[in-house]
Amino acid sequence: MYSFFFCSIRIFSLAAILCLFGILPVHYFGRKMHRLEISSEQLHMFTVGNVEVQSRWLWVHSIVLYIISGVACFLLYVEYRHIARLRLIHLKRATVNPGQFTVLVRGIPKTTNESCSTDVDDFFTKYHPSSYLFHQVVYKAGKVQKIITGAKKACGMSDPSTDTTLDQSCEAITYPCSLCGASSDSFRLLPTAEVAKNIDNEECAAAFVFFKTRYGALVASEALQTSNPTNWVTDLAPEPDDVYWSNIWLPYKQLWIRRIATVLGSLVFLVSFLLPVAFIQGLSRLDQLQKKLPFLDGLLKKPYMSQIITGYLPSVILLLFLYTVSPIMIRFSTMEGPTSHSERKKSACSKVLYFYIWNVFFVSLASGAVISQLSPSSSTKDIAVRLAHVIPEQTTFFITYVLTSGWASLSSELMQLFGLIYNFIIKYVLRMKEDIAFVPTFPYHTEIPKVMLFGLLGFSCSVLAPLILPFLLVYFFLGYVVYRNQLLNVYRMRYDSGGLYWPIVHNTVIFSLVLTQVICFGVFGLKESPVAAGFTIPPIFFILSFNQYCRTRFLPLFKTFPSQVRAIISIHNTPN
Repeated sequence: MYSFFFCSIRIFSLAAILCLFGILPVHYFGRKMHRLEISSEQLHMFTVGNVEVQSRWLWVHSIVLYIISGVACFLLYVEYRHIARLRLIHLKRATVNPGQFTVLVRGIPKTTNESCSTDVDDFFTKYHPSSYLFHQVVYKAGKVQKIITGAKKACGMSDPSTDTTLDQSCEAITYPCSLCGASSDSFRLLPTAEVAKNIDNEECAAAFVFFKTRYGALVASEALQTSNPTNWVTDLAPEPDDVYWSNIWLPYKQLWIRRIATVLGSLVFLVSFLLPVAFIQGLSRLDQLQKKLPFLDGLLKKPYMSQIITGYLPSVILLLFLYTVSPIMIRFSTMEGPTSHSERKKSACSKVLYFYIWNVFFVSLASGAVISQLSPSSSTKDIAVRLAHVIPEQTTFFITYVLTSGWASLSSELMQLFGLIYNFIIKYVLRMKEDIAFVPTFPYHTEIPKVMLFGLLGFSCSVLAPLILPFLLVYFFLGYVVYRNQLLNVYRMRYDSGGLYWPIVHNTVIFSLVLTQVICFGVFGLKESPVAAGFTIPPIFFILSFNQYCRTRFLPLFKTFPSQVRAIISIHNTPN
């Protein structure tokens, strides 16, 4: 996480120096106007929109764009190589992890004569005799087992330091209530031994298979076991704390239906969000707001009210709407059927990122400056022309969004308000004697898309509206300090993802760089500067070629494990 912050600080520090001292004066004196006073409505004077048509100074934009793109690609390569090296070190660690010797098998075909456990043992004894050790079939115990497990936890059975039986520990427990002062003895001994006998442990078509060496587990996970790819599907098992048990029992042949359903649900949610975004962007345009809502004319004439409504209020409302995105997307990702928490959060991270890029960036721009000025007969060329004008016109909104969603979110991240309220209720209201304080895990699916969106805003606005760069630079500086402290001292790391989120970060930066070139191509075309517009085409091919090289050189290390590393480690480390 903080690797991207450190990389962003270096990129946008250079961009801020070049753009503020090289491009901003070109924008300010673009029309040779005498400046006396600059109000919030005149921020367009610091954008490319203030440069005259066929201006000679557009070559400055092209040179700065080349420098920013080249430095960004170089730093991306350095970070990708560094994180790939850290991932290999993570795989070579001396600590023996049971998940490194284990394969998760799904889609086990059921037979009428033998049990699932017998089928698994026969199959791997026959096809992997030299490396197969033993196996454990996954059982779906049901709700009764959950009740018993909860009762054992409530009675203190989860504490290994206490050598007590169920009858000794499950005596009536009384807690004083801080609200009414009365006592409660809700926890009493239940005949759990008799209930446990009646539990129907249903075998699932899934099992954990353990091997003698890491290399044997790797070979079994990568090989296609049968001619039917939907039977005996093998994957390396997640770490014990990373397993998402609720999805282990799902039939493998059902997963493709779940994935299609979640994709459709995500698209419907993405499209349904267009209405609030369009309304929010309507607030940022005072002239249109007065025409559509004439009863607010008197209120909007007041200077402070117009500044609040058109400047600060749209970003705040959008931020409140965006708080609902991450919980919904994590629910969609859970429905897909991932077998690990890391895979579930990684899928949700991609969905939230796509949502932010589409709704916060593209739809905010389009609804604010394109839809309102186009007729049904408008052509594709008209839309492209309007999109080239959008970013300079929306500078105020983007700066305000960085302040509200960026700077404000860092302060709330430090406070951890939810954890404070939860721990206060547990300790002072419920008067719980056990230490069950709330210790959060890092929300990758919430924070990474937000940070990547700011990176997209920085690249796309750097040359066209450089006034946003100081605000972004302050955010990245503060974010590096805040998130580094949170990851090291606050959040509990239940499992190690091994750098699996970096390819998402890399692809997003590549997309941001290409999008910046495309937008600048349209802007330079509107300024009737064919030379400057032509200079934006070669960087696109260079960036795409660089991305393909990184995908070939580094990406395979994030999709699977090298056999060479596994074989070397297996010589020294074998499970007891």
